[in-house]
Amino acid sequence: PNDDEVAVAMKQCNADGPLMVYISKMVPSTDKGRFFAFGRVFSGTLSSGMKVRVMGPQYEPGKSHDLFHKTNPRAVILMGSKITSVGDVPCGNIVGIGGIDKFLVKSGTVTTFEKAHNMKVMKFSVSPVVRVAVEVVQANDLPKLVEGLQRLAKSDPMVQCSFEAGQHIVAGAGELHLEICLKDLEEELACVPIRKSEPVVSYRETVSQKSSQVCLSKSGNKHCRVYMTAEPMPDGLPEEFDSGKVTGMKDVKERGKFLSEEFGMDSHQTRKIWCFGPSTSGPNMLMDVTKACQYLHEVKDTVVAGFQWATEEGVLCEENMRGVQFNLEDLVAHSDPAHRKGAQMIPATRRCLFASFLTASPRILEPVYQVDIDVPPSVMGGVFNVLSKRRGHVIEEQQKSGSPMYSIKAHLPVNESFGFAAELRGQTGGQAFPQCVFDHWQLLPGDPLEQTTRAGAVVTNIRQRKGLNPVIPKLDNFLDKL
Repeated sequence: PNDDEVAVAMKQCNADGPLMVYISKMVPSTDKGRFFAFGRVFSGTLSSGMKVRVMGPQYEPGKSHDLFHKTNPRAVILMGSKITSVGDVPCGNIVGIGGIDKFLVKSGTVTTFEKAHNMKVMKFSVSPVVRVAVEVVQANDLPKLVEGLQRLAKSDPMVQCSFEAGQHIVAGAGELHLEICLKDLEEELACVPIRKSEPVVSYRETVSQKSSQVCLSKSGNKHCRVYMTAEPMPDGLPEEFDSGKVTGMKDVKERGKFLSEEFGMDSHQTRKIWCFGPSTSGPNMLMDVTKACQYLHEVKDTVVAGFQWATEEGVLCEENMRGVQFNLEDLVAHSDPAHRKGAQMIPATRRCLFASFLTASPRILEPVYQVDIDVPPSVMGGVFNVLSKRRGHVIEEQQKSGSPMYSIKAHLPVNESFGFAAELRGQTGGQAFPQCVFDHWQLLPGDPLEQTTRAGAVVTNIRQRKGLNPVIPKLDNFLDKL
């Protein structure tokens, strides 16, 4: 709320108001395994010895989930590598709080106000698109690596650590970001020697047209049938998901109005969106376009679970899907609840989603960096050579005012960016300075179902790396006949 006691105190930066601290990340402390919660005091004064409420990102007012009470938190000021304990920290200051690291993973809110709402979690414009697998040199060091990865995930809000196909995966924003993270992991967080794989780029699976047919899949017991189609989302809509604008709208009518006005979608249909995925907030959606279906709401949860599974691990190469709208055209469920349980409905839904995806002209999306390069005019030719060799293209070039230097903006596929800075320095005698930031996803040319195309080669490589059959499963594996 904009007008409650806390909001007013924050607007006025009132040191005598209720305490509100936003925690943005965790900073490793000298005490091994412990962290300082790093954040900013927006209102009130943080004092050592006071009793505070620690609210995680899942906390809802009036409920006790993700809410913790802490007496006597330690307030410190972080100055480079030095840590100085302080008694009071008034609002407007950056602060480190000791003793609450076990309650928070990455971010949260610390307050003294009973009715306080959570502060909105920061959104990062950078997507973790480069991944490496890490392993220990000596097997008995594995527990230290696992602990080190947990500390790394806590201390850097942009890093994602996961365990996939028997490998520990670290995902970061780029080659340099990962290099720094792995150096920290080896020398400070895990303190054991590690081996790392070559960096690997994340891709996304999408479709380019509407399904050529309505796809049918039956449950294992043959008592339930699911009918679906797939189609691409309107242009620009997946980016609205990335910013959290669509998924942040809790009111169905408000969201429907936004989608119909901005993207020309049918306002009646937008009210029948069941969910988004993967992880309930991804840039894919499941829409109910059925007419008079029996037992539909009894099986809704299992259909949604199948949708989340399918969008997280797509059919082409088990990468996330992006920008796909799935339409549930019809559903026939058995009258006996025992015959329409999750064990029957979830795999049937997943197979039907895969079938409709394969009939909608599937494509692969690759991540693209925006590269900003400052360069003198004498070596601009070298910059253009390196970019063209790596499938990059210049989108803007202009001379900096009051300087002989030129500023070049270009798009460069992330897959082509490894070693880019070193090659650029070599071609320009060290006079060009590149900065890479994730910008957007673009279609990879070619049909991924054809192994001879660039997209097909990428899919085959990913499938081999993940230990899957190099050949994409045929449509007949997912499509059933009446």
